[in-house]
Amino acid sequence: MWIPVQSSPMNAPRINAEVKPGEVVSVSWLNRAAREALEGSFPLMWIAGEVSTLTRAASGHVYFTLKDEDAQVRCTMWRNRAQLLPFRLEHGMRVEVRALVTLFEPRGDYQLSVEAVRQAGIGNLYEAFLRLKARLEAEGLFDPAIKRPLPRFPRGIAVVTSPQAAAWRDVTAAFSRRAPHLPLTLYPTPVQGDGAPARIAAAIATASRRAIADGNDVLLLVRGGGSLEDLAAFNDEAVARAIRSCRLPVVVGVGHETDVSIADFAADLRAATPTAAAELASAGFADLHERLQALSARLARGMHRRLETAAQRLDRAATRLIHPRQRIEQAYLRLTNLAQRLQSRAHQQLAASQARTHTLGLRLAARRPDISARRGQLEALAGRLERAAHGIVQRQQSRLDAIGQHLLHLDHRGVLARGYSITRDAGGSIVRDAASLETGARIQVEFHNGRIDATVDKPSKTAERGAE
Repeated sequence: MWIPVQSSPMNAPRINAEVKPGEVVSVSWLNRAAREALEGSFPLMWIAGEVSTLTRAASGHVYFTLKDEDAQVRCTMWRNRAQLLPFRLEHGMRVEVRALVTLFEPRGDYQLSVEAVRQAGIGNLYEAFLRLKARLEAEGLFDPAIKRPLPRFPRGIAVVTSPQAAAWRDVTAAFSRRAPHLPLTLYPTPVQGDGAPARIAAAIATASRRAIADGNDVLLLVRGGGSLEDLAAFNDEAVARAIRSCRLPVVVGVGHETDVSIADFAADLRAATPTAAAELASAGFADLHERLQALSARLARGMHRRLETAAQRLDRAATRLIHPRQRIEQAYLRLTNLAQRLQSRAHQQLAASQARTHTLGLRLAARRPDISARRGQLEALAGRLERAAHGIVQRQQSRLDAIGQHLLHLDHRGVLARGYSITRDAGGSIVRDAASLETGARIQVEFHNGRIDATVDKPSKTAERGAE
């Protein structure tokens, strides 16, 4: 048994990979778009199954397949996560994995990137939790249609928690960092033990009743993490109904990221932790800061993904390595062969070079020129070259001047300077017939100095007769 952690409206946006008709994309582009779509569509969640084909790489990474009766999926758990496991993962073990759905781009393999693993199994308290959740869900208490949005700029925040709890300190610290001007109103209540559910429901009702007087627009219900028994007060029906009866939108931040309670499902918005609940309530005042954090997180994820991909490729390459002694022997044989070929080739080239040098020496001695006679010829040719170059430059200059005058006659700006204009349609094509334009069409008119955008009011009578 497992609980899917439903994503909140604050989840990362889905990737919209637009491809124009007829456009050709690469396999790399396709796999990258598919990976981003998978990671943006599925939240970090718990998945149950049986471990199969388990492999531990020399790097410390763990690769295995998670399967059930009808399907299976590949899983990768990186060394920094695997070394934190409190038990040894074995083939055939029934487990629940906390993972992100992703895709290994170089091979196009759909897989899970596993963050944590726990052994499967549930108790009576968890069964009661599931029964209550199913009953309230059937009643419509968790219907997304009744969820209320948070105000972007709340005037004040109501907080229901224990003043001695770490959650209260986390919330105040988060608001001091992100929105120190927001007033916080604490409605103290025990968050654990006998009578806690009724006290929590009463505190929510008090905060709702005093919302206008206290100037609050959002209610935070928070506490720290714990076991299923520790969070029993937040799995109570009275608390869930008090949340839905509250006139303020309620953000629940109970436990850690993996803890899910009935209060989370009843809330207008679920936060992973008390600090996250404070961040959601102050999001409007810290929008630019959060955008910077999002860009930083994207950069970190990209670097982490590059490292993970390189690690997988390294593990795959390691399986193809041969013994170092064999590689040395093969390299020695290749080196010996190349040395013999190099020595033979060097002797051949040296002999050929010596013969060619002797022949060229003889030819050079026979064809030694008369320098004094060649100097006179060179001076005469230099004079002729200088005169010819001067004549060519003069002729080309005259031709260039004539072409320039001709281009001035052909320049359309000269025509525009006489009072004419050029009209183009929305596609940039020149309009030669007014009948081709429809009423409301966007056009652009170019003058000698500048251009304007216009809209066709109605075609001229001449254009209408031409159209008939």
